[in-house]
Amino acid sequence: MNRSPVVLITGSSRGIGAATALYFAKHGYDVCINYKADLASAILVAEKVKQLGVEAEVIQGDVSLEADVLALFMHIDKVFGQLDVLINNAGILKPQMPLLGMSAERINEVLTTNITSAFLCSREAIKRMGNSGSIVNVSSGAAKTGSPNEYIDYAASKGAMDTFTIGLAKEVASKGIRVNSVRPGLIYTDMHSDGGEENRVDRLKSKLPLGRGGTPEEVAAAIYFLASEHASFTTGSFVDVAGGL
Repeated sequence: MNRSPVVLITGSSRGIGAATALYFAKHGYDVCINYKADLASAILVAEKVKQLGVEAEVIQGDVSLEADVLALFMHIDKVFGQLDVLINNAGILKPQMPLLGMSAERINEVLTTNITSAFLCSREAIKRMGNSGSIVNVSSGAAKTGSPNEYIDYAASKGAMDTFTIGLAKEVASKGIRVNSVRPGLIYTDMHSDGGEENRVDRLKSKLPLGRGGTPEEVAAAIYFLASEHASFTTGSFVDVAGGL
């Protein structure tokens, strides 16, 4: 009996994570939907996934906390007994401000949520992937621009994600595990509201060569490509989904 491949997408109750869950479901993956607080949204994503004829498991957990990550992966072991793909998507964005207004509490929360989570989840995923598997990290165009006067803490966390991608790709290549990253740019998601400017994409889109903002589905397509056999000779690489930013 052929088994369905299994993907874990952290922070997948909304935005890019939710779109990625549906994209993988359309390609026959059973999907682990991780959320931190919004159970209702996670359940809604799971219902949409199941309508595509695959399995969906909703698992609560703050992936910046080691205990929660261990519990998350134990849950996956119990329900699916395998993991083929990990998408490190969980992340937070705080209200826009220059560095002079940032507290240590804010900076540490952003760094821990955005990068420590990827370290912990990747560690546990690699243990379960055997001699094959794929990890895709969701970075940001901010890793290259620095996001001055808005959220350089977020940008710095994504710069760390890029370095992590390169190093881990080399570390696990001999195991047959590939590690790549997407760098979304101005994408229409709720995260901009978290930063205090709901219409940020519309304000800035005219500065992009393509002249428009992107959709979560366009990012999901790039994530799926990197995770799939179509990218079987690709590791330690980046795909910018940023309209030419």
